[in-house]
Amino acid sequence: MLLKIGELAIEINRLPSAIHFYTQEGLLKPDSFTRGGYRLYEKSKALKRIKEIERLQTNKRFTISEIKSYFKNK
Repeated sequence: MLLKIGELAIEINRLPSAIHFYTQEGLLKPDSFTRGGYRLYEKSKALKRIKEIERLQTNKRFTISEIKSYFKNK
């Protein structure tokens, strides 16, 4: 099931602004778009990616730039 950012935020208990930020930074990619241009995300896939981003920020103390490099080299 694909969810809009607000719906996803509620489902995974995160702020919509965090999802927007990760998307703008290229760390999280939408799975699809509505006809109106809304981004759509698959819940489990997005949650897995966000948890990985948060783990890198918290445990490894990576910056956003370092996380981008990490995902490019992965």
